[in-house]
Amino acid sequence: MAGNTRPTIERLPLYLRCLARLKSTGVDLVSSEELGRLLAITSVQIRKDLAYFGEFGRRGIGYEVDSLARQVTAILGADRPQRIALVGLGHLGQALANYEGFREHGFNIAVMFDADPSKVGLTVAGQRILPIDRMFDVVKHTSIELAVLAVPAYAAQRVADILVQAGVRAIWNFAPVRLSLPGHVEVRYENLIIGLLALSYYLKENRGS
Repeated sequence: MAGNTRPTIERLPLYLRCLARLKSTGVDLVSSEELGRLLAITSVQIRKDLAYFGEFGRRGIGYEVDSLARQVTAILGADRPQRIALVGLGHLGQALANYEGFREHGFNIAVMFDADPSKVGLTVAGQRILPIDRMFDVVKHTSIELAVLAVPAYAAQRVADILVQAGVRAIWNFAPVRLSLPGHVEVRYENLIIGLLALSYYLKENRGS
């Protein structure tokens, strides 16, 4: 992905979530100005983002909410089921496995792996946890391209390397470590403690004001 398109891609899920809310309340048409007001984004930016992917809406009328939602879903590749390999079934991994929001958007945790023998064979969210030494063969055989890492920091690089060798091209990494991977692999980092520390800072600053 070109670097200058990344901010646009990051905003598309926000548009989709807003469109879903509008649809649920019976709204059929929405203008870029109204979307901008709801999302605190300028209408110019919204039109620019959408124009990057094609022609949407009609001047003076706006966007058909249902149609635009379907088109944005397709742009994001969420219009077809996306199978996921989840590695690491500790507390965080199990919480992710049970999160209903994934299925609502077409993401299906198809296989789960853990290195802890006491977890192997257990069932979480309807899936049996497999031993991590089967990870390469299973992921390669099922052609899974998206993986979620919820493993300790010391294991993340080794696990990621195996996943990439098995054909994974996108990783959502919850381990508190940066990964060194080939350029064709897209990585999204989530570090929960960073968010909490940032909130702690703002609390401290507000107390002092």
